[in-house]
Amino acid sequence: MLAKTYPYYLANTATSPNTALEVTDKYSGKVATRVALADAKTIDKAIAAAVKAETPMRRLPPHARQNILEHCVARFRERHDELAMALCIEAGKPIRDAEGEVTRLIDTFKVAAEESVRIDGDVMNLEISERSNGYRGFVQRVPIGACSFITPFNFPLNLVAHKVAPAIAAGCPFVLKPSGKTPVGALIIGEILAETDLPKGAFSILPCSVDDADAFVTDERLKLLSFTGGQIGWDLKAKAGRKKVVLELGGNAACIVDADQKRRLDDVIDRLIFGSYYQSGQSCIKVQRILIHDSLYETVRRRFVAATKQLKAGDPKKRSTFLGPLIDEASAKRLESWIDEARTRGAKVLCGGGRKGSRLEATVLEKVPPDAKISALEAFGPVTLLAPFKHFDDALAQVNASDYGLQAGVFTQDISHAMQAWDTLHVGGVIINDVPSFRVDNMPYGGVKGSGIGREGIRFAIEDMTERRLMVLRDV
Repeated sequence: MLAKTYPYYLANTATSPNTALEVTDKYSGKVATRVALADAKTIDKAIAAAVKAETPMRRLPPHARQNILEHCVARFRERHDELAMALCIEAGKPIRDAEGEVTRLIDTFKVAAEESVRIDGDVMNLEISERSNGYRGFVQRVPIGACSFITPFNFPLNLVAHKVAPAIAAGCPFVLKPSGKTPVGALIIGEILAETDLPKGAFSILPCSVDDADAFVTDERLKLLSFTGGQIGWDLKAKAGRKKVVLELGGNAACIVDADQKRRLDDVIDRLIFGSYYQSGQSCIKVQRILIHDSLYETVRRRFVAATKQLKAGDPKKRSTFLGPLIDEASAKRLESWIDEARTRGAKVLCGGGRKGSRLEATVLEKVPPDAKISALEAFGPVTLLAPFKHFDDALAQVNASDYGLQAGVFTQDISHAMQAWDTLHVGGVIINDVPSFRVDNMPYGGVKGSGIGREGIRFAIEDMTERRLMVLRDV
């Protein structure tokens, strides 16, 4: 169960001026809790407080930042079940997926605690010519300043963690706008942060309407904008002014099954099913396109469809449930219309395609035109496309024939094919012998093309949240 109401956090302080934002149980559709909603004036106060906190945050010793992050890790462990149930209710996330996300939340803060004391500098030899004899260079990394974070609904804990934890490790105050559909996880994180010795103004967590959120993007007092979400991110970048911008904007991830996988099909099918349908397909790196060597196509298609039909859909609070609802009925209707469009253009529905409210059946399609919406755009739901290929080069070309480039998977025992994929695919990450849905929270994560700019993963986020400052010393 969720609490009856949740406050927002303004300059580290729980504040409840209203309970204007209703948060629904995504399975039942009923209001599960109410959350305080910030207005534009509150956001302005939060930014001012963050700017004021820049100096005390910068002066916070690394061991103190580490202690704060370790406190969060301990409290997340203590509140594991509460956090998982909050995800299950507000996001409709099947309970096993919710528990997995809490584990990743803990991992992310643990890695940040370790990295907080590893932010090193450099000593440079500047004597590259006679004119620089007697000069030495020293570089330190300093916090960039107040940061703005905007996070989506699908990972309400871990995608918040991937912004908040490195900010604390780097010594940056921040203002955060969580998704209005799933704000509770972020607010529980705020409750735990409020228990720590973070300087006043170091954090604000403010659910708000889109109409009031402009300052998160445009306010010049903010030195960095990190946004995870849809293609609107490019519009936000255009409005962000001089601040640094990091965008993670999703994709339509492909997975290649090479010709040498006949003896490994049990594992391949298991991983493809997971990658296609975990948390109802609402993941930026869910398997959307599966490219299968034509010698294996009929076998993989038969087995994949049979396994898809066995997935249990229903109440996400039940452990037997694999497939829960989508975030809202509009998302399910959108996907239903994309399936219908593909069907009218010659695609074949091998299973699924039905919809009831916000619940869409696990769906498999083949013979989908590459420019159909369900292929060319990000599905963000439980729909997967199958297609054969004859030559490995052709499969790589099909993966690259996309406006997105987040991650790709390649099942192969051929090391030359693995290296060729790594060298050739226009994506941020190539996962060999697993699905593109694989992510560990310390690895560089992000995409190219329409999938965004910059990388998350704690050490890489810290790089964006810090700047190099040079000192040159002349021997006299």
